[in-house]
Amino acid sequence: MNQGQYVFAQLTSFLDRNHFNYLTRKYDGNRYVKHFSCWNQLLALMFGQLTNRESLRDVVVALEAHQSKCKFLGLGNHPIAKTTFASANQNRDYRIFEDFAFFMMEQARKKRATDIFKLKGNVYAFDSTTIPLCLSVFWWAKFRKKKGGVKAHVLYDLESQVPAFFHISTASVHDSRAMKEIPYESGSYYVFDRGYNAFKELYKIYLHESFFVVRAKNNLQYKCMRWRRRLPKNILTDSEIILTDYNSYKKYPERLRLVRFYDEEQDREFSFLTNAFHLTAIEIANLYKNRWQIELFFKWLKQHLKIKKFWGATENAVRIQICAAITVYCLVAIVQHDMQLKRSTYEVLQILSISLTDKTPLKELFEKTIFNDVKELDYPLIQGLFD
Repeated sequence: MNQGQYVFAQLTSFLDRNHFNYLTRKYDGNRYVKHFSCWNQLLALMFGQLTNRESLRDVVVALEAHQSKCKFLGLGNHPIAKTTFASANQNRDYRIFEDFAFFMMEQARKKRATDIFKLKGNVYAFDSTTIPLCLSVFWWAKFRKKKGGVKAHVLYDLESQVPAFFHISTASVHDSRAMKEIPYESGSYYVFDRGYNAFKELYKIYLHESFFVVRAKNNLQYKCMRWRRRLPKNILTDSEIILTDYNSYKKYPERLRLVRFYDEEQDREFSFLTNAFHLTAIEIANLYKNRWQIELFFKWLKQHLKIKKFWGATENAVRIQICAAITVYCLVAIVQHDMQLKRSTYEVLQILSISLTDKTPLKELFEKTIFNDVKELDYPLIQGLFD
């Protein structure tokens, strides 16, 4: 089926163009467009991401070098001018690319669905990563007096290892304020770090009949109502508490569970607050321990996809580039699943980055390429993901 097709064309065949065209019509993205359509723009952005281009000029030069192939790569018959590309990133509705990124996340999660934690609901980690920017160039992204930055707030599915939701804000927005954007699901589990002790939002999770695990602050004020005497190894405390601080209690008037856990590997103690009374203390600690996956996702995103250096200075251009990066991540995840690849995400990206303009069939490409000296910078796929 893919005989004679370029690797990039084979790769983008996994994208649902009909859905993208629907979003383009919905937001009137191709209005007054002659040659460089929204679809061409998405593919050009993805080509730049996958080939590790450093700037918009770098992307355009790379495409010019392959001009004779651009028609067959899905990038159109006409050369892409830097001004045209920059104008598209600056002016076209970012919601086209954001909604498509959400669609790709949904597709990837469906394909890679697993039940690793053996719980009835989905298990998510929520955290943010800050991308520093030059305030004189990115004037809209004020962070501190002389610094700029944006934050990507991500809800990460710990079982499928794919983002389920993301929200982009300026870096000045506190992490806990982004919790109100999360689309909570009944019966699901949400894992947070210490920066998310926002009891009003945690109570909202309780009202949704969902569950949370959040690392408790050291200055937590509470009264112990009940506690368990027989505790498993490394569990220091397992008790029911109520908050005694007036404002905290007003925001969360129900009982909470406090679990203190000793991590032998790090030689540290951790305190967790949760409303999951039905889980064991070890299960609570294990849920939080798996939160590191979202940290590795952020590391992967910054190291292997271009969101450290942006190809446009406006907020619209930055949003489009982040959405394109997440779309590429989800596309690689879908390819891994559909082709039953045993390689890590990093290896798949490295192979693709040097092979996009080859005509080797994808399956043959991944089977025959040898990587003996790859330094594994990201996490391997969870065992059993494709079993």
